[in-house]
Amino acid sequence: MPILEFQHVSKVYHNSTKALDDLSFSVEEGEFLSIIGPSGAGKSTILRCINRLIDATEGKIIYDGADVMQVGKGQLRKIRTKTGMIFQHYNLVDRLSVMENVLHGRLGQKSTFTGMIGHYTEAEKEKAFSILSELGLAEQAYKRCDALSGGQKQRVGIARAIMQEPKLILCDEPIASLDPKASKTIMDHLAQINQTRKITCIVNLHQVDVAMKYSNRILGIAAGKVVFNGTPAELTQEKIHAIYQSNDKDLMLDVQGEVI
Repeated sequence: MPILEFQHVSKVYHNSTKALDDLSFSVEEGEFLSIIGPSGAGKSTILRCINRLIDATEGKIIYDGADVMQVGKGQLRKIRTKTGMIFQHYNLVDRLSVMENVLHGRLGQKSTFTGMIGHYTEAEKEKAFSILSELGLAEQAYKRCDALSGGQKQRVGIARAIMQEPKLILCDEPIASLDPKASKTIMDHLAQINQTRKITCIVNLHQVDVAMKYSNRILGIAAGKVVFNGTPAELTQEKIHAIYQSNDKDLMLDVQGEVI
């Protein structure tokens, strides 16, 4: 069975904008799925509907056997606990240390009181340091996050997600703010996590060549609809045209894979 399934999902915002339009697709456990498409196509809305940061308007979203749109607060918390989220702008607490930010990945498993006082076990601290070492951040463990580069901050975000012990990691434009070298580092780490930890990854990307390099499968979204669903080998130039809704015969990719 798929770990995730969208069944005829639509999302209409209050201003009557239809962000998702009868969207259906599934994700197998252990897949590395990239979602590509122009700005405003609905990529971020898809991710935010999965863990209900926003609510879809119609349809079903089946995640790990549960209909996300129908669960109560208690079950929704469990769903969010097993769903890591990595953001374009990191979403870290800059005044706290790297270690403290990573340990925040355990908050979903703690009571409100324990989380408020910041109590973590020695085993949790050892695990956090081990993950930081794996991501090449051991020397930064006790630095404030506002002292880090963008690429380092994104690796802290990845470490925090791993601390959750998730079944699924959602990455919303994780390399959009990074230079090519830092972008490659982040994507290499995500691929390794997917392969060695067997964590399903869904990654929103603007860089088509990055999606083709790292993905098992690519989902092309345009105007809230699926216009491509296939392997990187099946993503032809003609299909890129369809995704980005361009009639320009000279549509091509720039050096970083951005559609121009």
